[in-house]
Amino acid sequence: MNLSKESNRKFRPEIEGLRAIAALLVAVYHIWLGNVSGGVDVFFVVSGFLITTSLLNMYERTGKVDGIGFLLKLGKRLFPIAFAVLAFVIVTSFYFLPQTQWVTIIKEVAASLIYVENWQLASNSVNYLAQNNAASPVQHFWAMSTQFQFYIIWTLVLLTVIGIARKLNKNIRNLFFYTLIGMFVVSIGYSVYMTAVNQPWAYFDTFARVWEFAAGGILSLVIAHISFNKWTSVVAGWLGLVGLVTCGLLLQVGTVFPGYAALWPVMCAVLILIAGNSGGKFGVHHLLSAKPLVKFGGISYGFYLWHWPLLVLYYNITGNQTVSVLHGLLIIGLAIVVSYATTNLVEKPIRNRKIQSKPKLALILLGIAIPVVVLNGSWTYYVKDTQAAFASVEITNTDYPGAEAMEPGKEFSTDEPFMPTVLQAKDKVPESYGDGCHQGMEESEVIMCEYGDVEDPEYTIALVGGSHSAHWLAPLKIYANDNDIKILNYTRSACRFSSESYRLTTKLDQETCAEWNETVMDKLIEKQPDLVYTPADATEWEGIPDGYVDQWRELNEHNINVFALKDNPRAEFDIPTCIDKNGPNAEKCITKNNLEDLSDEVDQLNLDNVYYADLTDKFCNEDECKPIIGNVLVYQDGHHLTRTYAKTLAPYVGEKVTKALDHFYDE
Repeated sequence: MNLSKESNRKFRPEIEGLRAIAALLVAVYHIWLGNVSGGVDVFFVVSGFLITTSLLNMYERTGKVDGIGFLLKLGKRLFPIAFAVLAFVIVTSFYFLPQTQWVTIIKEVAASLIYVENWQLASNSVNYLAQNNAASPVQHFWAMSTQFQFYIIWTLVLLTVIGIARKLNKNIRNLFFYTLIGMFVVSIGYSVYMTAVNQPWAYFDTFARVWEFAAGGILSLVIAHISFNKWTSVVAGWLGLVGLVTCGLLLQVGTVFPGYAALWPVMCAVLILIAGNSGGKFGVHHLLSAKPLVKFGGISYGFYLWHWPLLVLYYNITGNQTVSVLHGLLIIGLAIVVSYATTNLVEKPIRNRKIQSKPKLALILLGIAIPVVVLNGSWTYYVKDTQAAFASVEITNTDYPGAEAMEPGKEFSTDEPFMPTVLQAKDKVPESYGDGCHQGMEESEVIMCEYGDVEDPEYTIALVGGSHSAHWLAPLKIYANDNDIKILNYTRSACRFSSESYRLTTKLDQETCAEWNETVMDKLIEKQPDLVYTPADATEWEGIPDGYVDQWRELNEHNINVFALKDNPRAEFDIPTCIDKNGPNAEKCITKNNLEDLSDEVDQLNLDNVYYADLTDKFCNEDECKPIIGNVLVYQDGHHLTRTYAKTLAPYVGEKVTKALDHFYDE
């Protein structure tokens, strides 16, 4: 195929209409359906189509590709509204969003500012503790980040192709076409694989999305050679539009994208672009070229950026879990108004300004980022200063008894502020996390660290399991230091000490967790600890999971004893956030005590190597479990203990462990 023909550069109003439909679909699915629409994939295809055309036309007009100038020109178009939205998010989040989200939002604003938000979210998708974070008002910037990275990739790829083509005396368009074909094949193969093994990561991975941009780029190179007759264009165009609108309804987009499933919206966009305006009066372009849609397409970028933070604010201000039709329409209407205003008052004055000097333009673009940098920096300073102020508060057993307050007749001052604060809660993770002794999700390597008396211990205790094992390190370490005991720490996020996988959403996590468990078992058999400290159950299920029992039986075969501790109570909501919104004594932040004693079930296992312990009475009374006990915040989220409260459990953990050791070794 000879691709030397220059692409048609005329304005295509139906593309603006397609952008408008895609942006509206994103908003509608976010507001009312809580799902992903496939509209972002359309943006990617259209971007690939237009940018490929623009870069090649630049080269064919001037004989070169001015990559820096091209990216700066894009900055004039993209940065003003984006940075205005980020500034708005910082201010409104400070006043209206819970403090438990502040640190996350600060990090994500910074990531969005430099267009790496997709990688920030990808990292969070495999960070077990970060998975519980509420929706961030800037998480939709992942698409903008991916798109800007694509602009950089495309510029570099084209410059490379030009250099090779000149050396080999080859046609630039032909060589670029085959390069894009190669990128499409490699990227979609990677996307299908990564979606199968780790879909949350794949969703934000730029390289799992490159094929969508490549599809648009390939189309821009061959569209001049594709000719549909009138009725074929009619069918193709409407098929593409109907397919796009129904994509999110018929596919569980959020759990199977990108992968092969993203071919649906991508091909829908391709059909609409190919159909163009050749369908006559029945063609889809008549709808997409309608003035209201074309005008809306002109502000669709701003609309996409504004609708999500407005929706997040709505949820936080009203406390609603869903959005009514009327309120949703008001959110869309407000997003349209502010998009129109920022497009005309913020973006256009900068975009339309004639600036020939690249350094001057770069300085202007950096200048419009300064308010965001200053606001985010000031917010960061405020958070750290506040955290430091509370960190200096002396925590005494008298004022902050924690678990001891559950004992009858215990008196303490109730006038003290609870600790840690909601701002500090997420930072009060087990010590093993900061030590590099806790393995992350999707990793199979076993990390072992020693705590307590590592020189000449009287007993050795292995702490084994997932994050619900890890948060017991704090009290166990206190007990170990006082009683000549060595702790072997074997923990991994979202991976219970079990022969079966529980609640692992990706194939990779399932496989690596199974490998981790096998290796840990080998290590335990080799080390022969006096006691394996591990949860006896998982409170989201009834009874003791069979996978747990399998591990205990295998340890029994090797004469290794088990300290099986009943799991702590869990809430179906983020407790620090609930307290921040409703106050420390709010009824809605208290959970019911519906935990069952498992001692009879453990006895029925007939395993002499298992000692069962239950500390539920240090979290709950007979009826309910409070989020703050003895002026100490119990949870850092909905079910992981704060390190502060865990430390107050040390005497009770020590008492139980001592009884277990006496049971096994003094008889």
